Amino acid sequence: MDAAAEILDLPFVDAHTSVVAAPPDAVWRALCETVGHQFADRSTETVARLLDCADRTTSGPRPPAEGSTIPGFHVATAVPGRELALAGSHRFSTYALIFRLEEADAGQTRVRAETRAAFPGPTGRVYRFLVIGTRGHTLVVRRMLRKVRERAAQGRGAG
Repeated sequence: MDAAAEILDLPFVDAHTSVVAAPPDAVWRALCETVGHQFADRSTETVARLLDCADRTTSGPRPPAEGSTIPGFHVATAVPGRELALAGSHRFSTYALIFRLEEADAGQTRVRAETRAAFPGPTGRVYRFLVIGTRGHTLVVRRMLRKVRERAAQGRGAG
């Protein structure tokens, strides 16, 4: 089974959407920069190690390319200007965070961040409550979307 099919087999958790006042290529660059910064610090690597994540360190080129890793995730799909799918697993969950970009009105791009995850067993249910039930996950995803909007509006991530 390919990575995209495995991701789609995971249960849907939530989705958040933002409209960015920039074309898809600028939003893609801002998304790549945001993802890189979000997972670049040492604390993220520490958490990935504590959770026994399959992907614990950053590897591969920037912008994200299929097969490259960041702490907690590997890049399952990277289609510039269209889709970035991050997938991962650890002792309490198997999960994916998929960013889809599509043109909205003239000069605007809709970014949808969709989360899919399985939380098996009793410890998985506790972990789900801690991450999803407390709305911590929602706050992180919304912050990422806000950063994408800000970076795209500032022309950051260009190059």
